[in-house]
Amino acid sequence: MILIADSGSTKTDWVIVEEGETKARFTTQGINPVHQDTATIAGILHNELLPALTSYSSSLTSHLTSIFFYGSGCIPSLQPTIERQLRESLPDADTVEVAGDLLGAARALCGSNEGIACILGTGANSCLYDGRQIIANTPPLGYVLGDEGSGAVLGIRFLNAVLKGLLPERLKTELLDWLQMTEADIIGRIYRQPLANRWLASLSLFIATHIDETDVRALVTDNFRQFFRRNVVQYGRRDLPVCFVGSIAHYYREQLGEAAAAEGFTLGRVEKSPVDGLTAYHAG
Repeated sequence: MILIADSGSTKTDWVIVEEGETKARFTTQGINPVHQDTATIAGILHNELLPALTSYSSSLTSHLTSIFFYGSGCIPSLQPTIERQLRESLPDADTVEVAGDLLGAARALCGSNEGIACILGTGANSCLYDGRQIIANTPPLGYVLGDEGSGAVLGIRFLNAVLKGLLPERLKTELLDWLQMTEADIIGRIYRQPLANRWLASLSLFIATHIDETDVRALVTDNFRQFFRRNVVQYGRRDLPVCFVGSIAHYYREQLGEAAAAEGFTLGRVEKSPVDGLTAYHAG
């Protein structure tokens, strides 16, 4: 029996796989070793994961053979922290493998085939994958210095255009009404409160309702074109499909395809979540 996890800072999706079939799915708090100490991580595993496993089967923990954990913040130096906590919580597992979310995306999207795998959600990332491991990665640099194509940067570019009068005035009126905020409130939210990147990415919900407007669609498509220009071109592999996982890629798939074609790339597989792909990869 295999346990697979895809973890972000907000939530972790867990899947139980037996004989190649998904038997159960459940969610716990997100686990990120960059932002959480070992006690917090241990608490989530003990108070949320173990009860969920037990509710599925009282003897499940003794039948687990392998655990595969993919998560944001799981850089090489912090992977042992997650592995140690998993082994302490589930000591009967023979194999515990911890890796970053980018390798999880690559395995979910490309399986054992060569390809370019990307994440487009609140943030952005990409890699060149040889079918086994990541062999090249353009540093995303975060939403201040980079993260082109991401929800956070889309939010920044949209606000910039709206507040500087580069989009129709009615869009500004509609946005302020939708947010129930003033221009001053927006500035304060971005510069004076935490998690500005998540808040900026949440504006994609508003943007999506206006995607049929020419200027908005052009802004969205150009955000994706910048992603290809500044992140994917460096791999020098226009022969490979470019695959994506993440909410922004999923909901704006049409504009993403337009951007890929405009930049001379082939759009490959696009998934909202990597869980199903990871299940197929490890169950195969």
